[in-house]
Amino acid sequence: MLGAQQMAHTSPALVVKGDLGRAPHDRYLLVSAAGQTEWVDDPQAATAFPSMREAMRMAMRLPAGLRAFGLPREPELALHRGH
Repeated sequence: MLGAQQMAHTSPALVVKGDLGRAPHDRYLLVSAAGQTEWVDDPQAATAFPSMREAMRMAMRLPAGLRAFGLPREPELALHRGH
């Protein structure tokens, strides 16, 4: 269980995959209740991990060729709305 101080420093994060020139935009990880993964275009539909640490942990479990990483959810949603 997270303490009050730890909760103040955590914010939702997403796992993002950039295709490095192969796609015009990033893709976001969606994890189903059954544990299946899918890449979606909409950060709003993506799985929000409870912290950057958890998002990075999930990104590190994916194959290295995907080049996935964690990003804070709120700024990503704001940027996506602007497009």
